[in-house]
Amino acid sequence: MALGLPSTLPNPQPAIGELIREHQPTFSFEFFPPKTDAGEQLLWQAIRELESLRPSFVSITYGAGGSTRDTTVALTERVATETTLLPMAHLTAVNHSVAELRHVVGRLAGVGVRNVLAVRGDPPGNPGGEWIRHPEGVDYAEDLVRLVRDAGDFSVGVAAFPYKHPRSPDVASDTAQFVRKCRAGAEFAVTQMFFDADDYLRLRDRVAAAGCDTPILAGVMPVTQFSTIERSVQLSGAPFPPALAARFERIADDPDAVRRLGIEQASEMCRRLLDEGVPGIHFITLNRSTATREVWQNLKAGARV
Repeated sequence: MALGLPSTLPNPQPAIGELIREHQPTFSFEFFPPKTDAGEQLLWQAIRELESLRPSFVSITYGAGGSTRDTTVALTERVATETTLLPMAHLTAVNHSVAELRHVVGRLAGVGVRNVLAVRGDPPGNPGGEWIRHPEGVDYAEDLVRLVRDAGDFSVGVAAFPYKHPRSPDVASDTAQFVRKCRAGAEFAVTQMFFDADDYLRLRDRVAAAGCDTPILAGVMPVTQFSTIERSVQLSGAPFPPALAARFERIADDPDAVRRLGIEQASEMCRRLLDEGVPGIHFITLNRSTATREVWQNLKAGARV
């Protein structure tokens, strides 16, 4: 049961962990802090267009190595105060001391944000490079979960990997690590993007078999460009499904056809996930609204939202 919010938190927000358990399925969107004025305009256009869909919450990512730390906090605050959306801030441990991490958490608390997605993060400049802990930082996401939970009444989520984390030696150890994050205090999880519903279902089954009932939201990004397939290992940590890749390869010279197939595939996958009882779908928007709205409308037409 959630504790009462500390008096230092203004305008306390709902806890996403409770929201997911009480109002399934949830639908949510992920944005990232823009680096340019043009990018900011694109982001806010997407936010305003998607706001009308009344998502359960939205998340704001955290740049590699903490590169967008200040803009993540500022954007999360602006979403909280200038829109009707419920924001969740990402937080990573890369290049941060414990003192710096506590400072960021304090800033979030100061603007009334109580929902955090705690991920260890990838090395800046090379996601596949060697992980090097900050000399005064933390080693694992479970440590970050404890740090956030100890700082106040926060609802904390973590990442889940349908295939497995790229640095995990095998699926069994990856599952054990996920369970440790949950037992450290994570109330929910969001998967890395995936393109085959069976990958999600296998993850859910093995986590349940390990005695963990933490709700796992499905991270979904429609393929709208062929380059997404080429970058899928970097983006998701998993190879793109060969049979699906073959379908895209047959139309690779037709960008419009690639986009149509991407929307169709994402819609079909979401329908199956909803039929299988997924607790929520988290759309990775890349700060654009069109593809997400099209998938949403397809699901709505099938009475899935």
